[in-house]
Formats: sequence, C-alpha cells, structure tokens
Amino acid sequence: MNSGTATVRVAGPAGGIDTAVDLPAVKPVGVAVIAHPHPLFGGTRDNKVVQTLARALLALGFVAWRPNFRGVGASEGAYDEGRGETDDLLAVVEHALAHAAALGLADPRLVLAGFSFGSFVQTRVGERLAAQGRAPERLVLVGAAVSRFDVGSVPADTVVVHGEVDETVPLAAVLDWARPQDLPVVVIPGADHFFHRKLMILRRIVLGAFGVPPEGAAGQPQAPPEPR
Repeated sequence: MNSGTATVRVAGPAGGIDTAVDLPAVKPVGVAVIAHPHPLFGGTRDNKVVQTLARALLALGFVAWRPNFRGVGASEGAYDEGRGETDDLLAVVEHALAHAAALGLADPRLVLAGFSFGSFVQTRVGERLAAQGRAPERLVLVGAAVSRFDVGSVPADTVVVHGEVDETVPLAAVLDWARPQDLPVVVIPGADHFFHRKLMILRRIVLGAFGVPPEGAAGQPQAPPEPR
C-alpha cells in the first residue's frame, strides 16, 4: 500500500497466510483486520476498496492487517467457501493481537472490516470471537454479499456501507437483510459494487463512523484524489 508496508507470513490451518501489515504514524490504539473480495473472481488484499478501508483505519490509529485468502498470492491452501477462510482470519487475528501486545498495548482494540465476500467471512469471525467472550469492538461491512452467502445477524453498531447501483449485490437485498435487525445502512448514491470514483466518500464514512472527521485523523496523511 505504501513504502512502509511489511509482508508477514502467518501460520494458518492450511499453511502460510500471506499478509500485508501497515503501522499508523501515531501510537497504535489497536488492530484492524481487513478482508478482501472473492478469491475466485480476482479478489486480493490489494483491492482498492480494501486499501481504502486500511487507510481509514490506519488514520484512526489501528495497525492494518490485510491477509490474502487461501489460494491467493503466496497464501497456501484452496478456496473453501468461507469455512477455511474463517479459520484463517481467526489465525491472523490472534497473530495481530500478539503483535499488538509486543508493541506494548495491554488491551488492544479490535476492528474487523471486509468487502463483499470478505464481509461475509468477517461476520463469521465476529461470531466465533463473540462465542469466546472476545467480541470485536466493531464490524465494518462494505458491499456485504448478503444475496450470495448466508450472512447472519450482526451487532447493532456494525457499520454497513453499500452502493446505490451495486450490480453484484442489489441494494434491495441488503435492505431486506438489515430491516429485521433495525440495522442502519449507509448508501452512497451512484456507487457501484467497486465504488468507482466513490472511494474518498467511503473513507469519510468510515472515519465518521468512529467519530473522527477526516481532517482530524492523524494516523496517516490524506490519500490523493482518485484519478478520473
């Protein structure tokens, strides 16, 4: 993502998990694990939405961890429809929390963020952690793939962002999923599934969800405008 990005190989159930790590410019407040879209359709940790989420969370002071799902890049294993991917992200979470402890964080905050297929997997990771009495502080779900996977209920403070004209996951499906939960959905007008030309708006939404205006974020310099 930038010149300071480090690559870490995390031990996972199916082998090594190829993971990019970025440290904020300020003292870290916690850990953010960001999951990418579907691995069988070109999804990687370098996806622009994933990088936008990472930059926003870096600006909030989180150490940003972006793993490649199994079978992507140098990550070992093969696509497992979300099951093995959940186990892999749990391994990354444990590794990231241990890293935070080594940095001197006694009680690091944990945020799970995901885009599309990655959002589905993060809901499962959140459920598993909650069952262990270690629920993450917040879930951030972008382009949630509720029409393609069986996505369960999520905590009431979950940040859900969707594009008005998403051609992959219709907005109506997300509203149908959110309605029984009384879960707010932030809709970006004119945005497609990949938020083309809307990434800066997405970044502002994430910052605002954590109570920090964009100009007040100190973890990383503002990203340049998207090319037209």
